[in-house]
Amino acid sequence: MPAREGVIGRTTETTHDIDTEVVVVGAGPGGTVLSYLLARSGVEVLLLERHADLDREFRGFGFQPDALRLFDEMGLLERVLALDHEEVRRGVVHVYDKPYEVFDFDDLSGPYDFALLMEQPPLLETIIEAASEFETFTYRLHTPVRDLRDEDGRIVGVRALDHETGDELAVRSRLVVGADGRFSTVRAAADIDPGLLESDLELLWFKLPETVAHSAAQSRLNEHGLLLYFGVGGGEIQLGWFIEKGTYPELRERGIEAFRERLVAVDPSLAPAFPDSLPSFDACSLLHIEPGLSGKWVRDGLLLIGDAAHVASPIGAQGNVLAIQDAVVAHTTVTTALERGAGTLPAATLRGYEERRRPAVERVLKSQRLAERGLSWLVRRSDSLPEPVKRPLLKAPFAIPAHVPIARLPFGRRLLTRALFGPDPVRVDTTRFRERPGGRR
Repeated sequence: MPAREGVIGRTTETTHDIDTEVVVVGAGPGGTVLSYLLARSGVEVLLLERHADLDREFRGFGFQPDALRLFDEMGLLERVLALDHEEVRRGVVHVYDKPYEVFDFDDLSGPYDFALLMEQPPLLETIIEAASEFETFTYRLHTPVRDLRDEDGRIVGVRALDHETGDELAVRSRLVVGADGRFSTVRAAADIDPGLLESDLELLWFKLPETVAHSAAQSRLNEHGLLLYFGVGGGEIQLGWFIEKGTYPELRERGIEAFRERLVAVDPSLAPAFPDSLPSFDACSLLHIEPGLSGKWVRDGLLLIGDAAHVASPIGAQGNVLAIQDAVVAHTTVTTALERGAGTLPAATLRGYEERRRPAVERVLKSQRLAERGLSWLVRRSDSLPEPVKRPLLKAPFAIPAHVPIARLPFGRRLLTRALFGPDPVRVDTTRFRERPGGRR
């Protein structure tokens, strides 16, 4: 009896058939890194990105020291550091204008003793350019995936629309990788539960000239609120303001001037940037904090990485490094599985990836959720507390000798190491790498 092919989701009439070993959906950090690693290992890979370009505001911008190590193992670190970026070696929280050092990367051993803050689009373009050096790599922009191709429960490819040409694409592959973010089309088409977790917070992002900040990474906290600062290069700094979930319409209704006044109450040095650098709420972007852990990450012919598999909280800026670590482990799993035989990659051979990564991700999410609960209480309750109670309460977490950074205390070092390198550091498998053009490895 011939195999029965169906379509999960909306059926489309195709005009072009494409065969490839692996199709990766989504050109974020996880998708581009995995595509590069596979292409460099001689795997035929097609990377599909639904947007017309990669230039989208307020994507994750923090890359932990472990990401630097992995970029180095991939042979990409030199190119990455050539991009416009900020290096973060110290983190400071100003509580009622008193500075407290919460981490100092100089204490770390080895060459990866700083984090990167940078815009994502140039980084993604650099990784794609590196992958394009290998003839087994193909990249299509503005090509959203509409649905999955299914044969008797096995995922055998995708259906997509190339907006540049108007062509319908029927892609057949041995593996589909969903790397298309928190609102993953691939995950939804496969009917996989995103496992969303409740959150009481949202984060409002906006950018100001970098001259308003004295450090690439800092926070300021007082009775008026909490401000986060992250340098992203290009003469700008990105600021974040936590708000209670669902209150953004009320904030807008009070007006941009009232919002600017509250920001200045936390940090008076911001005043010269207003109103020109924050003329309206149109200059802001609201991030709905909706962490999640998908019910499953693999099926026959399907594998999820990054936010498609798990959505991290912005607390700790660990989403990018988690996605890159996923890609590194998936690279080893997939290349090994491809060598074992023809046809669709079975879930049984892909499950080693999930078994390796899920416990590490769960531990990170648990730590983030703990921190989030404290922040949520602060955002929701601090306005109602009398000043004599509020000030000592906000200072209490930092009530240690001023000359001793939190990172140098035993519990602080453990937390810092886990945040920077993850609970389960991974290594790039370079044994399968092909030489680059010109004989370079």
